[in-house]
Parts: sequence; structure tokens; C-alpha cells
Amino acid sequence: MNKAVLAYSGGLDTSYSLVRLAKETDMEIHTVIINSGGFYDKELKQIEKRAYELGSNHHVTIDITEKFYKSCLRYLIYGNILKNNTYPLSVSAERIFQSLAIAEYAKKINAKYIIHGSTGAGNDQIRFDVAFEVITPKSKIITPIRDENISRQEELEYLQKNGINMNWEKAKYSINKGIWGTSIGGVETLSSDQDLPEESFPTPLSETTPSIIELEFSKGEPTGLNGEKMSPVALIKKLNDMGGKYAIGRDIHVGDTILGIKGRVGFEAPAPMIIIKAHHLLEKHTLSRWQLLHKDSLANWYGTLLHEAQYLDPVMRDIEAFLTSSQKRVTGKVKIQLYPYYFRMIGIKSPYDMMQSKVATYGEENEAWDSRDARGFIKIFGNQLKIHHSFNDLE
Repeated sequence: MNKAVLAYSGGLDTSYSLVRLAKETDMEIHTVIINSGGFYDKELKQIEKRAYELGSNHHVTIDITEKFYKSCLRYLIYGNILKNNTYPLSVSAERIFQSLAIAEYAKKINAKYIIHGSTGAGNDQIRFDVAFEVITPKSKIITPIRDENISRQEELEYLQKNGINMNWEKAKYSINKGIWGTSIGGVETLSSDQDLPEESFPTPLSETTPSIIELEFSKGEPTGLNGEKMSPVALIKKLNDMGGKYAIGRDIHVGDTILGIKGRVGFEAPAPMIIIKAHHLLEKHTLSRWQLLHKDSLANWYGTLLHEAQYLDPVMRDIEAFLTSSQKRVTGKVKIQLYPYYFRMIGIKSPYDMMQSKVATYGEENEAWDSRDARGFIKIFGNQLKIHHSFNDLE
């Protein structure tokens, strides 16, 4: 039998792909779910059970959460990266690393085929295919949803005809869970004017009393929450739970796909949104103006290239080196107040807080220079403008 690796999530698209290929081919199908921090053990066991029920010959779970953080998420934090100032690249980042893990597994077992459930309209097909072609170029890529151009309703009907019932109320939303956020796609996101209903978000609002939390950073990495030291991965998971109860981090992102069309996707990402905003505030106090300026530019490129399946390009390692270097003094604590559906920054404490420097301080009084120094600086500072505008009468 020819071995085939199916990138399996347990959702409608991959369930359809598994049933169809198990029934209509003689492939030895290995279902593989890549956990990037979005699943609990109970969920993973249910997904495994379901995979065997639908026709999988062999199922494995590969956990990449720590690797995902070290190789990618910390750079998204260093760069305060939000696509179009909105989206923390939840699925964009996750898919790249899931694709790489799937490719490595297929290479390991010498699989002749690799299967994924992407459509022909979105970005994920590119992220999967690029990784597969680079890591395991001898494997043939099979994409039932893309090749058949089939709708979710048609997938559901096919499964029902084969004795497999899936809840349409759940199936009508495409939900992808990861440590860096959960994306939600559905009927409402296909239009430009509709909002996602409350029930479409996996985490319901359950806390309404405002509270204050304290995030601690060490050289740009989140390392403490409310006085408790913990690993960045553990902190992100805990903050996702805390922020999720307040329904924080919900939004709809509108952006350009790699294929050049506009796309719309809902998401909830409480920890990423809180961490990025807190980290950015700490940077405002601890970095120079030129560090902040150049970081913004490079971080935007990093996020764009990651989104567009270019993670393996060597320029990404170059940008990562710059971002890492910029974090040497991004150490301190940030206080944040949580409310239902939103949060706000209160302030920071850092040994590198440039606002508290004794060399020069911002305000009504300053001992670092006198009025003559100020007048001389301003006169020289404005020279270029004075020279330029001195020729106005000649125009």
C-alpha cells in the first residue's frame, strides 16, 4: 500500500478528505494532527478516536508548541506584529510550522502522498504546498477540497450519505485553534458588512468585574504574570484563559491574500493582543527613537513575509537577529486593566526606563541644560527649513 500523510484537524474539510480517500483509494492513510498549543489532552484523544472511526490506518499527534514559540512567536512579540494593525498572525504563523512538521513526518515515514484540506481560494494551500515541496519534494500533494472545488454544504451531504453525521451549526464555521489565537470563518466573514454572532466565538464572556494584572518581561520575553514566574508558553496559555473570560482580543481582520484578493476572518486572541500591547508600551520607555523607528519597518516586513509563506527565506533569520538585539533592555513590569471586551495599559516599571533617567527628564524643569542651550539648539535645528524657505520669493 502507498503511504499517505493527511494533515488532520478533525474539522469538516479534513474529515471529508479522510472519508473520501479511505473509501475510494487503497492508500495507507496516516492522519497527523499538529498541536501548536490550541488543544487540551481530552480534545486530542477525541480527535484520535474520530480519525480511526473515519478510516485512518495510523494516527499521531505531534506537539510543536515550544518550538513554535522559540522559532516564531517570540519574534512576533519582539516586533509587536499585528497585520494591518489588527491581526496577530494567529493562523498565518501557525500554518507554516504545522506544514513543516507534517513535511518532516512524511519524509520520516517515506510517504508517497501528502494530503491537506485547503481550498483553492486562501493562503493555507500556499503555505502547505511550499513547505512540502521544499522539505519532501518527492511526495505528491493531494487536495480534495481544492481539486473538487466543493462547498462545505456539499462536504456535509457527502458525509451524511456515508453514515457520518456532523452538526451543521458547528460545521458552518471553520475554526482553527492555536496558542497564538483562534480564527473563525463563516458566512458572515464572506460579506463586508456583517459581524460574527456571539455564539460563533469559542470562548464565551464569563467575567464582567474589572481586574488589574501585571505582566513581567525579561529581554522582551514574557516571563511573569501577577508576580509568578513561568515559561512564556505557560504564561501565554494562562493569559489566554484569563483574557478569554473577558472576551478580550476579538475582532475581524480584513487583508490581502497571497493570491491578491481581499479576505476577511474573525479571531479571538486574548493573550497575543495583551502581550503585544504591553510589550510595545515597555519598549516606548526603554528603546531609543531610532530603534523604535527601524523596528517598526523591519517588523512589518517580518510579519508580511511570514504571512506570505516566506519563513524559510534567509532574510527572516537576518531580521530575527536585529529584533533579538533590540530587546537587551526591554525588561520590566507592565500593569494592565481588564474589562469585558477590552483592556487598557496603566503603566510600567523598568530599571531601563529612559523617562526616569537622571541625565535629563521631561517636564517643566530640567537641570541638563539652560535656556541658552535650548535657544542655540533650536536655532541650529531649524537651519535647513530656514534655508529652504528663503527661496520662496523666487517661485
